[in-house]
Formats: sequence, structure tokens, C-alpha cells
Amino acid sequence: MSSSTGAIPVETKLPWEGAKIKPTLAIFAFGVSLWFLPTPAGLSIKAWHLFVIFISTILSIVAKPLPMGAIAIVSIALGIFTNTITTAQALSSFNSSTVWLIAIAFMLARGFIKTGLGARIAYYFVYMLGKSTLGLSYGIMITEFLLSPFIPSNTARGGGIIYPLVTSLSKEFNSCPVENTQRRMGSFLLTICYHANLVTSTMFITAMAANPLMVSFAQKWGVNITWLSWAKATIVPGLISLATLPLIIYLIYPPEIKTTPKAKEFARERLTEMGPISFNEIFMLSTFGLLLILWMFGDKFGIDATGAAFLGLAMLLVGGVLNWKDILSEKNAWDTFIWLSTLLMMTTYLSDFGMIDWFSNHMQAVVVGRSWQVSMAILLLIFFYTHYFFASLTAHITSLYSAFVAVAIAAGAPPMLSCLLFAFIATLSACTTHYGTGTGPVYFGTGYVSFSRWWSIGAIMGFVHILIWCGLGLVWWKYLGIW
Repeated sequence: MSSSTGAIPVETKLPWEGAKIKPTLAIFAFGVSLWFLPTPAGLSIKAWHLFVIFISTILSIVAKPLPMGAIAIVSIALGIFTNTITTAQALSSFNSSTVWLIAIAFMLARGFIKTGLGARIAYYFVYMLGKSTLGLSYGIMITEFLLSPFIPSNTARGGGIIYPLVTSLSKEFNSCPVENTQRRMGSFLLTICYHANLVTSTMFITAMAANPLMVSFAQKWGVNITWLSWAKATIVPGLISLATLPLIIYLIYPPEIKTTPKAKEFARERLTEMGPISFNEIFMLSTFGLLLILWMFGDKFGIDATGAAFLGLAMLLVGGVLNWKDILSEKNAWDTFIWLSTLLMMTTYLSDFGMIDWFSNHMQAVVVGRSWQVSMAILLLIFFYTHYFFASLTAHITSLYSAFVAVAIAAGAPPMLSCLLFAFIATLSACTTHYGTGTGPVYFGTGYVSFSRWWSIGAIMGFVHILIWCGLGLVWWKYLGIW
């Protein structure tokens, strides 16, 4: 539509013509159609209606007609307005310690970025290991590993700290897609960055926002997963994955530049520009060390992971590293707090209303008559490769994690092993596509790696992850007594 009142026509759009309105209307129509279908046999009307709201929420997260926090508010409103859940039930997960843990971890992560400590750590490793492209990849990967327990957004960690460093390094060596020189170095390094980001996101509860969600789900089966027990379970397969990752990609997708003497000078220049380490960086590093100790051993002194996170945040506020404006402006923390609490609430009541048990009973037909080991293998492969249909780890996990764990346990698999293995496989499954998690579009959007190359490497790394985590990982977990 155009206006004829002025000399220059002005383009206008009706509300329903907007790019965000169309998917919203489609999801709304889909939800309404499901709502008035007959309730499936064996399900209560409340379970079915909550499932309709839940699946509409998941579709909205994928289609992104609104930010995730706004989608969560709409879902809460629909649940209360339709009498599917009460207001008290809708708000029940906002007091969850796991949700508070991840929100506070976002605030702690702000300290790494604000003080420059995260970038300084990255430049130090580039300086020490950057004589070759392969060594450079290990330096970047070690930085990812060290920062991952304290930055719960894999997108913020990869996109906010690692991505600027790697693209700057690539351009320093004249590796740029615009000039068709991406294979000189940038393609290799950015591929390493993406896959390392997923491995480190798997290794700690506080490394990725959806990890605490799975810890909460596990409590349904009486499985208590602490920060330390999760880290102990992942440390061996995780380090093996990180050690082999650059070698595999170096073999199948090698850089044209093998030696990088300029990288050391590049890192030295950046460190010189930063100047000597500041008081705030030292204070941040000290808090970093204390938090790591408390997350590992705090339970022995009655301090859980969330309590330790509160202490760390209080120290940064008192020490002046962060101020109250920093906390209020940490939008990712408050956004995650809202949508994570909402998704946790819905999955909790889907379970309480009988939906998860109903689904698992039907899924058991897939594995009936088989041993739990064979059943687990089938379920893990299905769960892993269904991520091709998801553009969000959170959507994948909230949709399918509880159901698949329930079927595995019903087939006789040890509960702790089931909860942990499906949790690890959930994050690793994002390696398959360029849209599997938030860091994917960041790295793929640079143009350094082609679509076909990204997917082929993802397929290979998916196979490697399954071998390491479901092979060597099982041996390690047997040693730990997990099964």
C-alpha cells in the first residue's frame, strides 16, 4: 500500500502483513485446532491443554515471532486465562535454585567482559601456543574451556569473546571470504571454535543455559546431579573430545597456512594495548578461583552451587567490579530467568498431569523386548538426530529430553546414567547443522565455511562424539560407579 498525499510515496503495511505477524497467526491457528481436538485416550483434559500451550511455545521459540521472554509471558497468560494452571502453579518455578544459578552466572560473565579478563586470557594463550595454526586452535580451545564454567551462554562466550579474536586473527593473515582467501586460516579456526563451543557447553552445568533445566528434570526420577558430579562425569570424554577435535578437522579440512609466527606478535600488541593487569581483573580472577572451589567442594560445607554464585556476585558488587546498573542492564540474565522458569514450570506440570508417562508408555513400543543397552542405543540415536529439526537446544531439550529419559529408565537403564547421557548428547547434537544453537548463525554468517562443508563436517563430528561419549564415556562412568 502507498500514500498519494505527498510527493514521495510512503510504503505502509497492515499489521497482518508483517514478517513477525504471519508465523504468529500460523502458530495461533495450529494451537486452536489442537485445542479443540478430542483429548487422546489416557490423558486428562488439563494435560492435553497444557501440552497444546507447550507445543505452541516451542514452535514460537523456533519461529521467533517474539523474543523468548515475551513468548514465555504469553504462555503463562494463556495457561492462567484458560484455567489450565493456577497463578501459583504458573509462578512456581521462579523460585527454582537452578534458574537463579544460571541467571547469576550471566551476571558473573559480565565481569569477564567488562574487566577485559576474558580477552586477556585469550590473548595469553594465542601468545603461548600461536606458532602454528594447529597450536593456535588449541590456544583458542583452552580459552573456551577455562571460560565455560563461568559464562552460561554459549552464544555470549563464543560470539562475544572468541569470535572477535578469531576473525581479527584471520584478517591479520589475509584470510577473508570477500577476497576468497577464507581457506588460508579462517575456515579452519572458525570450524574449531564452533565445535569446541559445543563440547565445553556439555562439560559444566553452568556452561549452557539449558543444562540446569535437565538437572531439574532429573529430580523427577530421584536423580540428584550436583555441579561436581556433572563435571566429574564429563571431564574424561570432554577432554578427549577437545584433544582430538583440532586433529580431526586439521585432517579433513586443513588450513592453507600451517605456521603462524605473526600470531604471537599480534597477541603481544593486543596485550600491550591492554596494559598491565588491573585491580579489577585480579579481583575477578580471585573470585573466579573461589567460585570454582566452592562449586567443586562447597557441598561439604553446606554451600550449594547457587549459594556460591550469590556469594561471587556479592563479592563483585562490594569490590566495585560490577555495580547495580550492570546487574539491572544484564538483559540476557533476566530474559533467561523468565523463559527458563516458564519452560521448567510447563515441563514440571506436564509430568504432574501425566503427559510424560503417557508419551513414554507409547514410546516403549519402539524398544519392547530388547535389553536396556540396545534400547538405550536406539533411543540415543533417535534423540541425537532429531536435532536436525530444531533450531534451538532449549527447544529440543524441553520437547524431548524428559520423554526419552523416561522410556530409557522404563526399559531398565540406570536412572543416573540415563539422565546424564541424554543431557550430554542433547548439547553435542547441535554439531550437525549451522542453526543448531545460537553460536551456529554467528560463525556460519561470516561466510568462512560453506553450507555443504559445514554439514559434512557436522556429520563426521556427530559420529565422533557418539563414539567418544557413548564408548569411552561409558567406560569412565562405569569406573565412577554411575552404572
